[in-house]
Amino acid sequence: MTEFQQIRHIGQHHLFIPGPTNVPEEVRQAMNVPQQDMRAPDFGEFTLPLFAGLKRIFRTTDGAVMMFPGSGTGAWEAAITNTLNPGDKVLMARYGQFSTLWVKMAEMLGLEVICVDVPWGAGVPVKEFGRILGRDKDDEIKAVFVTHNETATGVLSDVEAVRRIMDECFHDALLFVDGVSSVGSVDFRMDAWGVDLAVTGSQKGFMMPAGLGILAVSPKAMAASKIATMRRAYFDFADMLAMNRDGYFPYTPPTPLLHGLKAALALIEAEGLENVIARHHRLAEGIRRGVRAWGLDLVAEHRSLYSDTVTAVRVPEGVDAREVLRIAYDDFGASFGSGLARLAGKVFRIGHLGAFNDGMALTALALAELSLVRAGASVPMGAGVAAAQAYFADAAGGQGYAVAAE
Repeated sequence: MTEFQQIRHIGQHHLFIPGPTNVPEEVRQAMNVPQQDMRAPDFGEFTLPLFAGLKRIFRTTDGAVMMFPGSGTGAWEAAITNTLNPGDKVLMARYGQFSTLWVKMAEMLGLEVICVDVPWGAGVPVKEFGRILGRDKDDEIKAVFVTHNETATGVLSDVEAVRRIMDECFHDALLFVDGVSSVGSVDFRMDAWGVDLAVTGSQKGFMMPAGLGILAVSPKAMAASKIATMRRAYFDFADMLAMNRDGYFPYTPPTPLLHGLKAALALIEAEGLENVIARHHRLAEGIRRGVRAWGLDLVAEHRSLYSDTVTAVRVPEGVDAREVLRIAYDDFGASFGSGLARLAGKVFRIGHLGAFNDGMALTALALAELSLVRAGASVPMGAGVAAAQAYFADAAGGQGYAVAAE
């Protein structure tokens, strides 16, 4: 290790990946608790408000919310196995690594997947979904899957538009939404958009360590779970709901994480969910303006698709994004997200969700600039930071949201 690389171990390591995200000190301290009796008579007094708080974040009054020890991927599996049958036809699209993984899981679980492939950088193909659903006169397609925020590409898809096209086709399929990197950070409206199953995890917008797969289920999906024949055991809705009604769990819950969730929900509610969403948009726009000032392109094909939780940046021709990541980590004590699968070496990602503020955004841009230049990219030093500063200064004066909407 060089003397320069030893310096990076002094001070705080900078985490700019799209998950797991930075854990606020209030949340971290809240998890530092002794183990407790999860069958105690007063345990429900602690946990029931957590379920109510999660429903407010999902914006559902009709749906039920469950927490499974695990990741968002575990919640994916719970959603599928509880509501569908082996051999069911489902409509999905691949437009990034995580939508691709969801397709793979559906196939592994025995579903017949009708898959639409679109370029990585595009969003959910609403019109093509409409054509396919319009031809399905007998409702053979039992579910439509949408990755709301594709973390690999920095693309936010229009879930509301998918529900609208389903309704226009008078189609009765369930609507599944992967909201792992969107729920709690960007606008998500389960009831208003007619979402039947929404999946997220603790390690993104909820500002916690990984360990909780969180799932919201509509009454329609709950009815489907009572007649679905796919095998499940650990992830069974019926077992979970029977215990959750009184605030308990069918198996040992990760109580320190539940204490962290209590603190995280308090932070979100103190800021106000609408303000959380506005903050994410403002910070994301500052990052995007910084990237444009470098003269670099985003993976997202159009500004209407820009994610407010992660920005995927294409490096210049002749520059290896993996070298940018290495330099950032080794020389500057910073972690950025890597390009996944077909984007490896071509893209690096800046995560800007959860406990994230203006100073962190400016630091991310400054360290990314340094890393790009050391990796051989010709980007104007300071340009990205200056562009973001100008935007944030404007936003601080009350002009930022109007500028962002132009």
